[in-house]
Order: sequence, then C-alpha cells, then structure tokens
Amino acid sequence: MTAVAASWHPLSAGERSVAIEVLVNGPLSRTELARRLDLSAGSLTRLTKPLIESGLLIEVPEAGAPAESRTGRPSQPLDVVAESRSFVGFKVTDDMVYGVVTTLRSDIVARHDRPLPGHEPAEVADLLAEMTEELARVHPGRLAGIGIGVGGLVQQRAVVGESPFLHWRDVPLAELVEERTQLPVVVENDVAALVEAETWFGAGRGLDRFVVLTIGAGLGYGLVLGGRRVPCAEEDRGFGRRWIVNPNGPLTPDGERGSAVSLLTIPNIRYQVQAATGRDHTYEEILALAAAGEAMSARVVDEAARALGTLVAQISNFVMPQKILLAGEGVGLMDVAGRTVEATVRAGRDPLAAPVDVETKVSDFHDWARGAAVLAIQVLVLGTAEA
Repeated sequence: MTAVAASWHPLSAGERSVAIEVLVNGPLSRTELARRLDLSAGSLTRLTKPLIESGLLIEVPEAGAPAESRTGRPSQPLDVVAESRSFVGFKVTDDMVYGVVTTLRSDIVARHDRPLPGHEPAEVADLLAEMTEELARVHPGRLAGIGIGVGGLVQQRAVVGESPFLHWRDVPLAELVEERTQLPVVVENDVAALVEAETWFGAGRGLDRFVVLTIGAGLGYGLVLGGRRVPCAEEDRGFGRRWIVNPNGPLTPDGERGSAVSLLTIPNIRYQVQAATGRDHTYEEILALAAAGEAMSARVVDEAARALGTLVAQISNFVMPQKILLAGEGVGLMDVAGRTVEATVRAGRDPLAAPVDVETKVSDFHDWARGAAVLAIQVLVLGTAEA
C-alpha cells in the first residue's frame, strides 16, 4: 500500500473555497472562478498561487483552443488532476463489506467486496485493512484516505456511537482502521455519506435546497440547505418509524401501524405479503407479481406507492426543495407504481404549486461506498472532519 500525505494543508478559508469550486465544477477559467466566488482578479491570484504550487490545482489548455493560442496564464483554466490521488470507500452492512477505489472526483475505478464474518470491532477493522490492501493491489496508486459508511449514529466522524445492524456502542472505528492502515480514516452514517456524494458530485450539485430519500431495508433522509448537508442528531434514529402515513395501515414488526417504515421498506413489504399469502417472496418477485396483476402483491405495492407519494408531497410542502432524489435498493417501486406515486404527490400539493423535480437513482451498495470515499475527499480538501 502506498500511503501519501493526507492533504495539502494548511488551507485558508478562501483557498478552500477556491479548491472546492474547481474540484466540483472545474475546469474553470479564472474569470468564471472569480465571478462564482465574488473575488477580484488580484484576490483570486493570491488564493490560487499556493494551490498551484502545492499541486492541488493545475493550469490546463482551454477546451477547443488552437495550440498556438494556448499560451499566457490568464487564458488557462484551472482544474484538479483527478487521478493524482485515490480514495477507498467502504459500506458496512450486517453481513457484507462493499469496497471501492475512487479518483479525486469520486469516479469508481475498482471494486472489492467481502463477507463480514462477525461483528467484533477488531475483526471488522482487520477485514477493512485487508480489503484496503487488496484494493491497493488491484488499483496501484497514491491512496490518500479511507471513508467508511455505517448504518447508525456516528460521532465526530470517528466513533460509531450506536449501530443496531452491527450491535455496536461507542466503537472508535476510525482509530482502529487508522492503526492498521496508517491512512487517515473518516467514518459517517451511510445515508449522510450518500448525501454528501450527491451534493458534491451528483444529483444535488449546484443546488441550494436538495433532499435525498432512500428506500431499502429502512428509510433514510438527508437535507441540504444553502448547498450544505444539514446534520441532525436524529438522522440515525429510524426516519419514518413514527411518520404515520395511514393510521389504518398495516401493523408490521418494524415501525408503528401505518407508518412510512411499515408501508414502504423492503422487509415490511415482504412481511405483509407473506402474512397474507403464507408464501415468502423476494422484493423483486413481489414487484413482478404486482406488475402482473397478482391481487395481494398489487395491493401491498399500491399502498407502498401511496406512502411514498405522501412522503414526497409532505417533504415538498415543508422544505420546498429544488429536487428530491430517490435512491436505494427499493426504488424499483417506481418502475411498477410510478404513476401512483406521481398522482399521490399531485394530490398532496396545492394545484398551483410548482411540479416536484423527482429523480430516481437505482443504487447498489457500491454507490454507498462511493459516498464514503467522498467523505475522505472532503477531509483531504477541506482539512477537517467537520466537512
């Protein structure tokens, strides 16, 4: 494993703003960069000089410009070298670890997954270190950091305060992995990591108000205001368990009767169908049966679609986001019952309200691992775990 310096620090607040703008939106001309950040030409020169000298930013030829005109520093846009550093991202579930290597712009260049043999913290840290070594062999490069996404409450981007999936309390996961890899490590709730990735490099890039709603084994919610994710102490406490969508809805093992979790999550959709029919089906099978008109599956899927439409409408009414991203393993619901979701959203909104921009992204666990890698990228560029 080739470890490198963790960052190009120290960076001032102004230098960080320049670095982030170019990283997320580059290449950018100096004129455009100054306009975006409301800087004078002199101030921009002062801020970019140390970034260029440190190797964080480079001058690149202007796209489309003839070779003979590619001289003179003012005409050369600024960019980052995306391949100059690599980052490892992990998504830890109750039985698997999904790993990726990304570039500085979060493009996935390698994947490696391993079963999780147990939940002992040291055992998990050993596995993450082994996977880091394997990813480094598959994609030799200058590893700059590791990001880890975990379902649960994470404190100071280092300690897993509580994880019901792993049965952990107060586990210093970042420290354990750093000891084994000699690389800087940042840990975060998995939904928060996904939100950060989509805000910097995905569906929420450049948006002021943005929401991520994830559907899978549970429900996840992330809010971006002013272009920054809003951290919340309750974000890992089971979003939707007490959000009652239909008081007369189903009672399931997880979530209150008729709650968003009872109606919409994959385990509860499977539970409803099995309780009614005595047959156990996968989520994909239930969607296929609903599409084919099988009565019970169609009923459960229809109720789930109405629950999702209600959530989207209510979130839109209160937050007024520019976009809502639906992500996670459960968004196949939109393929089967998207029209019901859309009709329910319209019914829950004022007739004169602007249409809700809903984007659907079928995510696998490598997308979540990529989100964790973005955490490491943020720490590298921002110089702090408080991204």
